[in-house]
Amino acid sequence: MSVFEKVQARIESSIQARPWLDHLVRAGGRYQRQRGDYYAAGITYFTVLSLFPVLMVSFAVAGFILANNPDLLVEIQQKIVENIPGSAGDQLNDLIDQAIESRTGVGVIGLATGFYAGLGWVANLRAALTEQWDQQPQEQDWLHTKLSDLLALIGLGAASVISLGLSILAGSGLVGSLLRRFGVENAPWATVLLTLLSVLLAILATWALFTWVIARMPRHAVTLRSAARAALIAAIAFEIFKQLATLILKKVATSPAGVAFGPIIGLMVFSYVTARIILFATAWAATASENEVQADIPAPGPAVIEPRVRGRGMGPEVGAALFGAGALTAGLLSALRRRHR
Repeated sequence: MSVFEKVQARIESSIQARPWLDHLVRAGGRYQRQRGDYYAAGITYFTVLSLFPVLMVSFAVAGFILANNPDLLVEIQQKIVENIPGSAGDQLNDLIDQAIESRTGVGVIGLATGFYAGLGWVANLRAALTEQWDQQPQEQDWLHTKLSDLLALIGLGAASVISLGLSILAGSGLVGSLLRRFGVENAPWATVLLTLLSVLLAILATWALFTWVIARMPRHAVTLRSAARAALIAAIAFEIFKQLATLILKKVATSPAGVAFGPIIGLMVFSYVTARIILFATAWAATASENEVQADIPAPGPAVIEPRVRGRGMGPEVGAALFGAGALTAGLLSALRRRHR
């Protein structure tokens, strides 16, 4: 055995001796084999593509609201003039007026393009999750597939809204109300406690959302127990990434390039890393011991019994001796026959 083979065998034995490390290696292998980075890039593309229809619909909704509330429109425009002086404030007010005037057309176009981009996004996400679970997708007609994706998109949207609402409500309102109720909101440790509890509640909300995504978004539903364990790891990793991204964006946003391209680049990076976290967590759940599929080894064919006669090898000396003995025996038998006659 070569030195390389010895080192490789030692590394493999060391990995197998630690179950968590062995699971991590198997999850990484599954993620790479099932093209996790490729699907994460596709999810990022459709995320950015669906951003513009969402903004169009948002402007249309704002236009309808402001058109029916002239007092609110005047108040907003006055606040803009007070806080954003100069040409920037005037341009923003012109943009609001344009949104009100073209609210119907913008809303229809935004809904149509958002519907297309949303279906493409959810189809790519479901395909990526299905690949990580190593499931064989069933052949379905186009209409049935799109209806299934639409229902999945609606379910994901509802789960996201509920998770986000719970996170905001619990993080900003519930904890603060409890601190004020006990009269400790001004204590030195209150800010630290509020931050920790807010992060914890945000992790719990994200955990619930990721559990639903990992377990119910694939083409075939999978075990909720494995998905919940993997989603907890993903939620913690996502919260750490979110905190780091917030610090980095604060530094980048102050540069000229960050002002021009920061939002779109930040959205792409945030979407790509989030997709990778979810897909790797799915690979972790799929490679759990309870989800390992035994290899399908075909049964052996029927046994065929054939008699075989095996003789020992014969050298030239043994052959000559046997030939001589046979010739002598034949001569003796011939002589005995002549005497009897």
